[in-house]
Amino acid sequence: MKKTLYASILISTLLLSLFGSFASRAETTVGYFGFEPDIITNYIGQSNKKLGYVRITVDLMLSDMANIAIVEHHTPLLRDAIVGILSKEPEEKVKSLTGREEIRKRCAEKLKALLKQETGQEVIREVLFTKYLYH
Repeated sequence: MKKTLYASILISTLLLSLFGSFASRAETTVGYFGFEPDIITNYIGQSNKKLGYVRITVDLMLSDMANIAIVEHHTPLLRDAIVGILSKEPEEKVKSLTGREEIRKRCAEKLKALLKQETGQEVIREVLFTKYLYH
């Protein structure tokens, strides 16, 4: 009898703790914000006489959907930061997969830092390049 009671209490406690962790995850709503229109800028070609261009679609994963208004307000600042990073990249980096990932990470760090400086809170979870074209 005591073992059964102890087992049922243990199972109930485990279920409540699992339900509580799922409930806390459900309360956090991740939001997404896409830059419209796509970001298009030049990059440095192999010879300094030739410029290439890159066109990317950027989506931001936000820690909370309530932060979409904050990101919309700061969109010009964020677009400028992305263009600034892309325009300084050499052709080899723009055209390679590892270079593209480095650029994405650099953009993520810069955008997170800018919004942290402007708002005082962590707004962006991740920066995603959903389309990446270069010529």
